Amino acid sequence: MLWFWILLRIVLSPILYVVWRPRNAGVRNVPKRGPALLVSNHLSFADHFFGPLPVMRRIFFIGKADYFTGAGVKGLLSKAFFTAVGVVPVDRTGGSAAEAALDTGLRILREGKLLGIYPEGTRAPDNRLYRGKTGVARLALKSRVPVVPMAMINTFELMPPGSRAPKVGVRPGVRFGKPLDFSRYYGQEDDREVLRKITDEIMQAIRALSGQEYVDRYAAEVKAELEGRTPRPSDDDD
Repeated sequence: MLWFWILLRIVLSPILYVVWRPRNAGVRNVPKRGPALLVSNHLSFADHFFGPLPVMRRIFFIGKADYFTGAGVKGLLSKAFFTAVGVVPVDRTGGSAAEAALDTGLRILREGKLLGIYPEGTRAPDNRLYRGKTGVARLALKSRVPVVPMAMINTFELMPPGSRAPKVGVRPGVRFGKPLDFSRYYGQEDDREVLRKITDEIMQAIRALSGQEYVDRYAAEVKAELEGRTPRPSDDDD
């Protein structure tokens, strides 16, 4: 599907720049070659478009296998779209979702690619930044690649939850920060306190870029409460 990604960039990029005039910053912090882990807040479906937009390299994201298993024409279109925007399905048949995501992420990075990850684990229910899950720290320590914080700007206002199309008149963007160095923690990927410390440092780096209010709770729990569901106890290693 590389050809589809190239086609999307050729066709879609000029439209996004002309219609929404995104404000981007810090793109030079993304390595031009070799593997790197890009860690971002997640505000909107529009993040899939405006996050990778200024980066000339393809960014891969880990996603649910459900995106790729639909039936009929709709299923084929869904699979083609998510493949084109760099979403790689997680194989959950060999164990927990957390381990499957870790294995998939490590494979992508070993191939010298850019891997994007949303530490909050889901789209935020509002325009705030939520507690990160420690899977991102395990991935950073096991892969030993540069960790680049990135912050989506104005994408929540651009395309709030439930919206079918982005609004015109809102200028979105993405900011990339300088790579974070966690080499002092190498070899400690099984230490839960270290994992939490690294994760919190990553989230604060994202907050500094985005200017968001930080909430020390998991976004999935807050979303469940807003929807009137009983929150499921969070697994901190998800």
